[in-house]
Amino acid sequence: MRKLLSGNEAIAQGAREAGVLFASAYPGTPSTEILETIARQGDIRVQWAPNEKVAYEVACGVALGGGRALVAMKHVGVNVAADPLFSSSYSGVNGGLVLVSADDPAMHSSQNEQDNRHLARAAKIPVLEPSDSQEAKDFVRMAFDISEELDTPVMLRVTTRICHSMSPVVLDADAVYIRKPIRPYRRKMSKNVLLPVHARRRHEVVEVRLERLAQLGESARELNRIHWGDRTIGIVTSGIAYQYVREAVPHASILKLGLTYPLPADLVREFAGGVDELYVVEELDPFLEGEIRALGLRPVGKEVFPLTGELDPDKVAAVFGIDLGGDGVEAVDEQLPVRPPVLCAGCGHRAAFYTLSKMGLVVTGDIGCYTLGTLPPLLAMDSCMCMGASVGMAQGMEIALGTAADERRVLGVIGDSTFIHSGITGLINMVYNGGAGTLLILDNGTTAMTGHQDHPGTGVTASGEKTHSLDFAALCRAIGVRRVRETDPYDMDRLEAVLNEELAADEPSVIICRAPCRLVERVPLGHPAEMEIDCPGCGVCLELGCPAIEELDGRSVIDPAVCTGCGLCAQICPFCGLKVDTIRRDPVTA
Repeated sequence: MRKLLSGNEAIAQGAREAGVLFASAYPGTPSTEILETIARQGDIRVQWAPNEKVAYEVACGVALGGGRALVAMKHVGVNVAADPLFSSSYSGVNGGLVLVSADDPAMHSSQNEQDNRHLARAAKIPVLEPSDSQEAKDFVRMAFDISEELDTPVMLRVTTRICHSMSPVVLDADAVYIRKPIRPYRRKMSKNVLLPVHARRRHEVVEVRLERLAQLGESARELNRIHWGDRTIGIVTSGIAYQYVREAVPHASILKLGLTYPLPADLVREFAGGVDELYVVEELDPFLEGEIRALGLRPVGKEVFPLTGELDPDKVAAVFGIDLGGDGVEAVDEQLPVRPPVLCAGCGHRAAFYTLSKMGLVVTGDIGCYTLGTLPPLLAMDSCMCMGASVGMAQGMEIALGTAADERRVLGVIGDSTFIHSGITGLINMVYNGGAGTLLILDNGTTAMTGHQDHPGTGVTASGEKTHSLDFAALCRAIGVRRVRETDPYDMDRLEAVLNEELAADEPSVIICRAPCRLVERVPLGHPAEMEIDCPGCGVCLELGCPAIEELDGRSVIDPAVCTGCGLCAQICPFCGLKVDTIRRDPVTA
């Protein structure tokens, strides 16, 4: 049976076929659907973890205990998991351990464009790179076999195009989930307890393992193989770039690498010796190119192919003087209207950021839907670096600016899932080191930006089971924050008053703004508004940037099909006379 699957769905299927016992992740585009698909299958035990480090550590524990474990995350998540990742390379595994790293060339939904092949090389673990959904499924099974055979974690590196593109996958319609037998656990402190004296010996084992992995790359033709064609051009490539090469230069000879680290040096030399001119086609960094140059070869690479962004067939073909006859992706994009991302109609984040912008605060932001508060017309965020950075940066800005510098006040803003991920430690640091900053937690009861996954604050697990729900207010007080306030962002006057009170305090404070995500709780907040008759054309309501409001012939018009009746526009416009409807929610007292 053949079925169209996305790369993420195929990875989930591969985990099932590999008899995986456990899978864990923290949601992050483009990797999120991997765990969601595994959870829907219902065979493998799944967990949404508070962050990627915890996800990887639990997976390490499962592997140590003899079960197969898969952990998935986007590329920047591997940064968070780097500490256990690097050490697990030394300790090795028992049951198989596979890390799926979903890189994001062109930064469709990310703050950087890092190439995680470098992290795998630094950690001295093998990298497998599938080029389509079929390989995404098959390589998962191979990765677990390699992991157990050579006692190593394995990185399965995919990219956005692999994760989200669909291609045919051969499936066994009658296949049932059969869990791989748990491998016996034997206590071995010299291997699993990484004291310096043990780690020194384990490093030697890792280097021998790399040699064995290189030998595997030379012989495993299901991973690394040569397609001989026109020998005037030879192209070394991997991943999605292989598909672009096959489409753009179908006549060329190709060395397709599925195991990209360690490099199969002899196979590369054999290929290079059989072609007139050698090229390396890869996205992002010249990783393969650098490894090949270290062999004494001189391939053509990043001097003709872009160092940033994604490749496509047209870009590859252009290098070889080939016209594919299409307009190309860039030409199509130029014809499309610009549609910047925007907070949803009725989103409580909009009320908060409008208030922050109006107050003229310095706002250190974070990763999530609320990052959109930095865009026009709200323009309410001064920084956004990485998960959890808002807390520490707010404290740092206070140190640099002082509380009275230019009469500017500093506020950190973070979401509920992000606060759990890596904001808690920053708040502990603020309290411990005598900071006086204020943190605004925007709690919409979900991990919204990546598709509404649950987290420890929602009280629901990845498999849909009810569990303990983290109490943010109690947690903050336990940390040592004495000033903890809870308020309703839709009551903007009250929110502004609470902000002023807490920003004036000489000790750490936390304000928790609770408003459910409008895509999760679809019950209207009030009655949809209509402003065509009473609108004086002042344009004040347009400062909200609400998608339910548009300007038509100099007057604001509200689309009742989009409007949720939140009443924010009526609160800020002093002229239209629009009445705020009764909001159908339980009030939150400040």
